[in-house]
Amino acid sequence: MIASRMSKIDSSGIRKVFDLAQEMTDPINLSIGQPDYDVPDEVKAAAIKAIEEGFNRYTVTQGLAELRAKLLERCRAEKGVENEDIFITSGVSGALLLAFLATVDSGDEVLIPDPYFVMYKHLVNLCNGVPKFIDTYPDFRLRPERVEAAITPRTRMIVMNSPSNPTGVIAPREDVEAIAEIARQHDLLVISDEIYDCFCYEEAYTSIASLYSKTLLMGGMSKSHAMTGWRIGFALGPRDVIAEMTKLQQFSFVCAPSFAQKAAVVALDHPSDEKREAYRRKRDIVCDGLKDRFEIVVPGGAFYVFPKVPWGTDEEFVKEAIRNNVLVIPGSVFSERNTHFRISYAAPDDVLRRGVDVLNRVAEKGPSRS
Repeated sequence: MIASRMSKIDSSGIRKVFDLAQEMTDPINLSIGQPDYDVPDEVKAAAIKAIEEGFNRYTVTQGLAELRAKLLERCRAEKGVENEDIFITSGVSGALLLAFLATVDSGDEVLIPDPYFVMYKHLVNLCNGVPKFIDTYPDFRLRPERVEAAITPRTRMIVMNSPSNPTGVIAPREDVEAIAEIARQHDLLVISDEIYDCFCYEEAYTSIASLYSKTLLMGGMSKSHAMTGWRIGFALGPRDVIAEMTKLQQFSFVCAPSFAQKAAVVALDHPSDEKREAYRRKRDIVCDGLKDRFEIVVPGGAFYVFPKVPWGTDEEFVKEAIRNNVLVIPGSVFSERNTHFRISYAAPDDVLRRGVDVLNRVAEKGPSRS
């Protein structure tokens, strides 16, 4: 017997793409949302040392005190936040699950910018909440007036993701300030997913947590230090919400991986500035290479581009790209529209150039005639 809640969760969009990809030989893979570099050697060494010294048991549910203190100090220094408490989670994905379970009741509306990270919609549905999408097309800015217009008596929270997956757009400070004021007026919780904050290229970055105290700020080590499989994230916010999330973690994840927490303390002493500059170059390779045949909003951060398909629907275009050995993701996986597709430029430069060439050819020649 399958629980009825599972009918609200659909993984078919990505599954269809990867089913098609099974027949590909040495694909040009522009689909994966993880860095193409490895974990720094010093961080690996710290993890190995922790394991060899026997640090392999549970930690306290809220995470190592040293790591929590170091993260809190950094968030206060770099983002200007004054939030009350922090705990370590099994990645930002774990933080999101705990946050929605702790705060969303049946029928509560959660405002989600569209396009969105795929998990937001499904987690709200899992909690019997109502995902309410705020259209950000064509420039992918979460405009305050659209947020205000979407609020009803059932609205519980606003989700923000800046820099964004899948668009790479960074929310301008004036928008963040206005949304913070709207949240304050309506006494809404804000979830701010800031996992890509280390990848901001030209634009200044503003965390809404620095402006509005009723914010759950989430971040982690997966993107900055390529620790995607190590599952180290954190949630920082109001003490009462953090307490309930920690309680849930005790009965679900228990704690984040112990050795990885030890290594994360070391990772915080190794900034990713050099990687950021490399990814700025990768972004330019893709955007400059595609600009003549695709409608593109040049991303200010993260490592994604979200072009508009030049013909057909997103799935039709992506299927044709896959037939030509390029793996990308249809935009409807991340959106209520089917007009765009996502490219990850977290790949070697030569792979990006090959992918750009193929996508331009596919755009020009149109769909295959069967």
